[in-house]
Amino acid sequence: MSRQTTYKSNGKLLITGEYVVLDGATALAIPTKFGQSLTITDNNEQTLHWISRDHTGNTWFETHIDLATLTSSNTSKIAITLCTILQTARAQNPLFLKQSKGVTAITQLDFPRDWGLGTSSTLINNIAQWAQIDAFTLLKESFGGSGYDIAAAQHNTPIFYSLKDKKPKVQPCMLTWSFTDHLFFVYLNQKQDSKQAITTYKKIEKDPRTLGAITDLSKKTLVCYTLQELERILNAHENKIATLLGQTTVKELLFPDYPKTIKSLGAWGGDFVLATGSKQDMDYFKNKGYTTIIAFDDMIA
Repeated sequence: MSRQTTYKSNGKLLITGEYVVLDGATALAIPTKFGQSLTITDNNEQTLHWISRDHTGNTWFETHIDLATLTSSNTSKIAITLCTILQTARAQNPLFLKQSKGVTAITQLDFPRDWGLGTSSTLINNIAQWAQIDAFTLLKESFGGSGYDIAAAQHNTPIFYSLKDKKPKVQPCMLTWSFTDHLFFVYLNQKQDSKQAITTYKKIEKDPRTLGAITDLSKKTLVCYTLQELERILNAHENKIATLLGQTTVKELLFPDYPKTIKSLGAWGGDFVLATGSKQDMDYFKNKGYTTIIAFDDMIA
């Protein structure tokens, strides 16, 4: 009988600290109920048979990978990236897949790939578990980034995340918000390229005071007891990041007449935003063509 092992990782949303987390600011990240699994089954094919399935169960990517070299005849960008991750994993653990006579690996997403909840980070964390290596190192040597998404993948509670001497510092926390029925996420109908966004951000000159201010705002979210308090913090955060980036806030750009708060999450310009308001306020976004709206409690793990 074939052995079967399944690894699971949570998706993520970065509530505060976008961009500046790369420079040491403290960010608030929240794992989502949606994630990705990786199921490993032995086979006798003498190859690694890789199958990626989307949230509907349809196969969106499939390839065969040579176990000796961890390369594929498939020359697509996805196949090349996957092989690079696997080769990087073997560099950390030389025994990874060395003794195998064949493996079928099936990834299964719980969310649409274009939602930006961590298709890559959940994959990296699952492969790291499989290869028995450090996921933060695997991320650093493959995709790059701050690593907050890896930390979220590994936790089932909100976390404060920061880089201290370029090493991840993770502090699990609890949000005591009693007003989550007035928080919801709106998908902006486009995926943002976080790699490109980070490249652009790195060229900007940073004021250390901004990093300190964002850290302070991140930590204040923990002691918000009213929706109005949280709105003040989110608005202040949005304005500080807008000034730093030299960009217009998403509210000014797309929703200037919305009466309540809208906060960008992660890379600006795509994926999800966090909005405050009632169930009736959701209609404002639906009427503008933004139909993917998820209540806070339906999104957050």
